[in-house]
Amino acid sequence: MPIYEYRCPNGHVFERFQSMTAPPPETCDVCEAAPVELVLYPVAIHYKGSGFYTTDYGKGKTDKTGGDGGSSSSETKKESKPAEKKAPSGDAT
Repeated sequence: MPIYEYRCPNGHVFERFQSMTAPPPETCDVCEAAPVELVLYPVAIHYKGSGFYTTDYGKGKTDKTGGDGGSSSSETKKESKPAEKKAPSGDAT
C-alpha cells in the first residue's frame, strides 16, 4: 500500500498509509480544516547510456582503432592524403 501526503488550507502536511482504492480524507488530521489536497512530487529520472541527448543522435559507427569516435580522429582522416603509387621503373630492355 502506498503512502499519500496531503496538505490542508492552513498549511499542515500529513501522510496517510492507505490503499489506492480508498477515498481521500475530507478533513485535516491536525486542525480538521477542509478541503485537503494531494501533494505530488516529481519523480527522479536518471538517463544512462547513449541515445538520450541531441549529440548522440546521428552518430555513425565508431572505428575500433579510434576509440570514442571524436572529432579529432575524423579530422585526421580528412587531412591525410592517400599514399602515392610509384611509377614502374623504366629498366625495360
